[in-house]
Amino acid sequence: MEQVKLDKIVKLHSLWLANDSKGKQANLRNADLQYADLQYADLRNADLLNADLLNANLRRADLQSADLRSADLQRANLQRANLQYANLQRADLRNADLRNADLQYANLQYANLRRADLRSADLRNADLQRANLRSADLQGANLDFSSWPLWCGSLNVKVDERIAIQLLYHALAVNCDSKAFNKIKKLKSVKNLVNKFRRIPEVPEL
Repeated sequence: MEQVKLDKIVKLHSLWLANDSKGKQANLRNADLQYADLQYADLRNADLLNADLLNANLRRADLQSADLRSADLQRANLQRANLQYANLQRADLRNADLRNADLQYANLQYANLRRADLRSADLRNADLQRANLRSADLQGANLDFSSWPLWCGSLNVKVDERIAIQLLYHALAVNCDSKAFNKIKKLKSVKNLVNKFRRIPEVPEL
């Protein structure tokens, strides 16, 4: 899609958001938006189902509650983008730049986040069921109350010590009658590490 045409659609969408009778909700379903410049664009509640946003620039774009299901966002720049409540089910976000992005309550079920840069992203309450996080970088990200995917798609994820301790705390907090498990749980070095969990004393030490 030509940038001039896209800019007009975004402008009309902004008017629609402002309840201006001249406005029109953005319908960008299946649109070819490769390399599009959408920096700072206000696309709240926009329809981007199955859109091709390969290499698109969405830095600081407002995509709250946008429909991005099955969208191709490979290598897209989503730095500091607002994706609260966005629907990203089955979206392809491989190698996408999501540094400092706000993904609170985002639906990322079955999304492909392989090798995505999610450093310092806010993923609180995000739904990551069956998301592919292989080789993604989550250092500094906030994962509180999110659903961590327990399948091979979460292997080899890069995290910082804070997240590693958070995951370890939850893993060791289960009630298991395995002698081998409880032996590890009682190791002084393990206890010292896991009790650095930042939500203590909101939750008990192990």
